[in-house]
Amino acid sequence: MGRRIRVAVIEDSATVRRHLVEVLSSDPEIEVVGEAADGREGVALCARARPDVVTMDMMLPVMNGLEATEQIMAHWPTPILIVSASTNRGELFRTYEAMAAGAVDVLEKPRGDESDDDWTVRFLATIKMVSRIRVITHLRGRLASRAALRLPASIVQSRRPCLLAAIGASTGGPGAVVAVLRALPEEFQLPILLVLHIGAPFGASFAEWLDTQIGRQVRLAEDGMPLNAVGARVMMAPPDRHLILRGGRLHLTTDPERHSCRPSVDVLFESVAHEIGAASAACLLTGMGRDGAAGMLAIRKAGGLTIAQDEATSVVYGMPREAVLLGGAELVLPLPEIGPTLASYAGTPHISRER
Repeated sequence: MGRRIRVAVIEDSATVRRHLVEVLSSDPEIEVVGEAADGREGVALCARARPDVVTMDMMLPVMNGLEATEQIMAHWPTPILIVSASTNRGELFRTYEAMAAGAVDVLEKPRGDESDDDWTVRFLATIKMVSRIRVITHLRGRLASRAALRLPASIVQSRRPCLLAAIGASTGGPGAVVAVLRALPEEFQLPILLVLHIGAPFGASFAEWLDTQIGRQVRLAEDGMPLNAVGARVMMAPPDRHLILRGGRLHLTTDPERHSCRPSVDVLFESVAHEIGAASAACLLTGMGRDGAAGMLAIRKAGGLTIAQDEATSVVYGMPREAVLLGGAELVLPLPEIGPTLASYAGTPHISRER
């Protein structure tokens, strides 16, 4: 057997912490290298043990999970899996903040009932997936450059006016989505459709949190809503529903999963390619797997602008890489340049807004 995955557990509840350690220790591929009952102790544990993965609770004494995540990602970048109860609004918002600060995924805590067998399988699989992610130093406040960006003339020429932007993201997506949307100036008045892969217990309130972060309204998409009523808002696919554009309206469906995903980026992008075509722009951000690549190619073939996040700034260079290999990405850009480039394509000046 090769080197085991070294995991640190940061959780203030002794009962939950003991259960997490027992589950992790039951897998021969995993080694628990330390436990911490508060955030400050957890940060010190990461500095001392340098684990491969950290499981992080959000509601911690002394230093909360968000602060601990920020400290770890700034000084000892480590893949962090948030394990959260997901019931308290404040805890949910801290979870999203931590993901924007560099935590790579989130999983609900075990319930202590018969559903825990399924949870154990998902927990161990997620730990192994997260351990393969190469994380980078993440300093809060490092936003887009203040310099205005201009698209090459070859991209601007003979384009129809842009009417809509579509964005897809998965693992590492919350922080990437925030960075792109914060970089859009107030003058950017196009509707934005968003698909983000995030677990059902957390997806429903993510739109509410995102609304507080970016200076424009964010709502969960509503079935049958006319596109012309969206305005400059961001409409996000709700958990377990595909978001599509058809007949000038937004529609939500329970059609089969694509790439084991519902909502699926491919489903959204393909509908945008069919409905809007050359008057659309699509961005495919960090994420594991291949969802969105085929849809991005459809938009590019229809004449729309397509942008994939580059490898250096992606938490996981999976979905964007597949789009590049498929020929679906017209531009491959670092994260700080994506928002300004969208603004340039839509004919709006880029004015960086510090948060």
